[in-house]
Amino acid sequence: MARALEWARAGGAVGEVPVGALVVKGDRLLAEAHNRTVTLADPTAHAECLVLREAAALLGDWRLVDCTLYVTLEPCAMCAGAIVQGRLPRVVYGAPDPKAGMAGSLDNLLDDSRLNHRAQVEGGVLAEPAGRLLREFFRARR
Repeated sequence: MARALEWARAGGAVGEVPVGALVVKGDRLLAEAHNRTVTLADPTAHAECLVLREAAALLGDWRLVDCTLYVTLEPCAMCAGAIVQGRLPRVVYGAPDPKAGMAGSLDNLLDDSRLNHRAQVEGGVLAEPAGRLLREFFRARR
């Protein structure tokens, strides 16, 4: 999770909302990224979506069944949907997102029994530094 925070800081340094993510399979780091929505002019370029794409390409399979996603902010609806579609069994996130979080804050798309896949969610890992990074970023923009 500390490495995801480094990626979040890197994103914040270039004007992106500072969210970092990585995908791990066993003890192997497959992919890491930060938000790039501004840089790419792409509303889907959230850190989670970028690392899922990269990990799937590296593995040559869209099913990321033995992987864990680490992300500094609770996933939004779009990212939670991508996690479900990618069959990730585990998601670890830092700060909760009371305005858009879909892993427990607003709802929990990752544990919805109506869907064909569910992920184990562990939230609050390094929540304080992840939340502080986001607060400082938005405070500086105001």
